[in-house]
Amino acid sequence: MQLIATNSGSYPRIGKTPELQFLRQTIAQHDTGKKTAEEVRAAEDALTRAAIEEQVASGLDLVTDGQIRWYDPISHLAGKWENVSVNGLLRFFDTNFYLRQPVVQGPIVWSRPVARPEYEMARAISSKPVKPVLTGAFTLARHSIVEYPPYQKDFARLVLDYNEALVREVSELAAAGASAIQIDEPSILRDPSHADLDLLEATWDKLSAAKGEARLVLAVYFGDATPVLHHLLSMPCDVLALDFTYNPDLVEQVAAAKPAKPLGLGLFDGRNTKLEDPEEILRSLQRILPAVRATECYLNPSSGLEYLPRDRALLKLKRLVEIRNRVCE
Repeated sequence: MQLIATNSGSYPRIGKTPELQFLRQTIAQHDTGKKTAEEVRAAEDALTRAAIEEQVASGLDLVTDGQIRWYDPISHLAGKWENVSVNGLLRFFDTNFYLRQPVVQGPIVWSRPVARPEYEMARAISSKPVKPVLTGAFTLARHSIVEYPPYQKDFARLVLDYNEALVREVSELAAAGASAIQIDEPSILRDPSHADLDLLEATWDKLSAAKGEARLVLAVYFGDATPVLHHLLSMPCDVLALDFTYNPDLVEQVAAAKPAKPLGLGLFDGRNTKLEDPEEILRSLQRILPAVRATECYLNPSSGLEYLPRDRALLKLKRLVEIRNRVCE
């Protein structure tokens, strides 16, 4: 069993040093007309490079671009598609972060790649493979204000049209050479019905058809996956990434399920500054890994790391790598 150390998505954009506060200052100056859009992009490039360098230095096998350019997980994608504007702020689950809520005013239409140029820039500067991350259609739909009558009457149509845009994003990323593409669907853990799970599966059927040679990762977090674990394991994804921080029983349930596909093991809390006890993590891995009927698994935070101070996020990744190394030894 190969255990791959990876980040789950975002990385803190702000740190204690002046250079790590540069992007925030540049955005504030742009809002008052003192900086240009080109200067904002240059600041994003610089902070993306710093985020990748820190992830590589921590020892990760697979990194992300830190989603430095993302104001939030919802509007960054949805706000760039036709007939979708951006309105006021909405709290993102039970975090202290707020998103700019998309307003859907007409049929959702993909017009240009959003993630591909970000991935290509990150890949060019990283000495480790880069995993692009997208937010899934079900979660995008759940966080949208819907003003287009056909979608108001048919939530499934809204999800499937969002998914058509994501299919284009996945196809572009696969064509650019991404070996792994992660799709985040935290909303599916919020009181899902059988219809919701069937709808999620329908989106994944289409995503899987567009992936080319890439491996697709379904990531769920910010909720207890135990009630729907069987459904999630049956999804047509290549890897299932789970958040183990909500229910300690998930470790035993996963071990009992003896999954055939690789898992992303979110045993490190992406929202808690406390560093995990290595022995506790190792005990969980000793229960899970022998039960997985696959040649590899991934060890990662439970969610993106933007909810932590930057120094704590780096310490989390370093400890994660230390534990991976102990397992491999």
